[in-house]
Amino acid sequence: MVTMPQNEDNDFTVSPLVSSFEVSLRISASLTLQLPQNENFIADTSSNMHSLKWVVLDLIGQCKTLSCFNQIHAKIVTSGLACDDLVATNAVKFLGKSVTHFDYACDFLKQVDCRVNSFPFNMLISSYANGERSGEAVLVYRRIVRDGFVPDMYTIPAVLKSCVKFLGKAQGRQVHGVVVKMGFQWDVYVENSLVHFYSVCGECGDACKVFDKMRVRDVVSWTGLLSGHVKAGLYGEAVSLFMRMDVKPNVATFVSVVVACGRIGYLNLGKGVHGLILKHSLGMDLVVGNAVVDMYVKCENLCDAKRVFDELPERDVVSWTSLISGYVQCKRPRQSLDLFCEMQTVGIEPDKIILSSVLSACASLGALDYGRWVHEYIDRKGIKWDVHIGTALIDMYAKCGCINMALHTFSELPCGNVSTWNALLGGLAMHGHGNEALKKIEEMTRSGIRPNAVTFLAILTACCHSGLIDEGRGYFYQMISPPHSLYPRLEHYGCMVDLLCRGGLLDEAQILINTMPMQPDVPILGALLSACKAKDDAELSQEILDRLVQLEWQDSGVFVLLSNIFAANKRWADATRIRRLMKKRGIQKAPGSSVIEVDGKAHEFLVGDSSHPQNEHIHVVLDILANTSQS
Repeated sequence: MVTMPQNEDNDFTVSPLVSSFEVSLRISASLTLQLPQNENFIADTSSNMHSLKWVVLDLIGQCKTLSCFNQIHAKIVTSGLACDDLVATNAVKFLGKSVTHFDYACDFLKQVDCRVNSFPFNMLISSYANGERSGEAVLVYRRIVRDGFVPDMYTIPAVLKSCVKFLGKAQGRQVHGVVVKMGFQWDVYVENSLVHFYSVCGECGDACKVFDKMRVRDVVSWTGLLSGHVKAGLYGEAVSLFMRMDVKPNVATFVSVVVACGRIGYLNLGKGVHGLILKHSLGMDLVVGNAVVDMYVKCENLCDAKRVFDELPERDVVSWTSLISGYVQCKRPRQSLDLFCEMQTVGIEPDKIILSSVLSACASLGALDYGRWVHEYIDRKGIKWDVHIGTALIDMYAKCGCINMALHTFSELPCGNVSTWNALLGGLAMHGHGNEALKKIEEMTRSGIRPNAVTFLAILTACCHSGLIDEGRGYFYQMISPPHSLYPRLEHYGCMVDLLCRGGLLDEAQILINTMPMQPDVPILGALLSACKAKDDAELSQEILDRLVQLEWQDSGVFVLLSNIFAANKRWADATRIRRLMKKRGIQKAPGSSVIEVDGKAHEFLVGDSSHPQNEHIHVVLDILANTSQS
């Protein structure tokens, strides 16, 4: 322990304006190190410089506060140990642990001869660059350069690393100027740092310029440029870079190119890269394995994704998130819930992304009990709601029939975005609350949130389900007019055609179809056919049939509906022709299905399917219910 003399002659009370560094200099002349008399310390500090050096190093290692270091610093100054490389390095290591020591650390370095060894200076910059407030590293760099420090090739990468962390493009460009001025541009370490800086900051053009001028390119050079293009969303360019590589890739290279393949759906190339990973005996560690699983998921190849997932030696929350989210995105919600249950059995705590995906699966299946359990889990674990969680909860409750709970959840959400409003509007539309949906979109507009194409689709759907023809027309033209000026998609036209057909306005619906910039799809023709059936208009149905034949649709619903219309009008030859056309094209009617949730697990039943393990018991109960209802 270091103590100060307790006599009246040494009054070290100073003004708050005096820095800690100046305090150390003032006390240095009269301070005496009183060291404990034990085997860990050398009591006689004046015996020789070598012994004192190790005492000071030991004290620095045990130092916890700046006030304690002030006293050690005083002895360093008076003994001349400030120029010792090891002492200076350990002192800087201590001072670099906290940004509150910023000025003090820079003042301390004034005592160090930077011409002899630049390591303490570079170490201080690196300490700040690796910290939470990495921008301080640039301030340290500027301060010590102003005090006479001349940066070397090891200084530049540390400063650029700081610029990367806080995306300081202007500061990084200034450092690039220093590189050119001092002739460091031919050092591969410096050049790689520049490539990485420009790539991460999204300046892929400048990164390519530095890369093209490099005399020597190693795997770090290629990987830095490739990963930068991936982060910037230039996935095709990243794949092209990988194909041009003339050095052996490393793990980081393979991870970057696998991510790129997944984002643009290059399944075959992704499989090839997967094979290269195995061929190079890089192993399937967690990072590589997660990237490969995600690639297969993004390419909608869930079989290979699950196979790689099962082969991983270890799995973290990222592994589970990729596969669970993949099942949801590929419309396989039951498998995602099964996987979620399996994840819980192995003790992995779900994060917000997984919970949002699980809620989406519950919404798709109508698994209300499961969704409520997830909601309770979020509250029980104290997971803070964000926009994604809140939107998923609203969507789940709305699609499970609990529109009041969806409205309540919406009111409790501290903040929302256009997706949150869209989920609520879609739920109101689904349940036929058209007038309430119209009120909500007005409230949304007043709150300053600009509606998008999905918003208008929800409103048009609400108008369609509630028979609000005039309101639907108004919002359709509002969507295509300034200030929104949105291009209607096929779904928007489908809602309008359905709305007009439900109102019996077949002529207006046909006019709208003829003005569409794209070919009508099955739902649009189906809506028109349904209206034809309601009006017994077989002639219009024949016109639709001719269009179907030209477009070569493969959907069974439209053909079945058309056949039924002809049969209802006793046009048996036309009905038979439709059935033959279906057979010729290999079109089969999709079997009907229903989903029921029991004890938190969703069970799906297809028409004519008897494969359920409790099939006999189910039919016994159904017979009992049928007999009860008849009696």
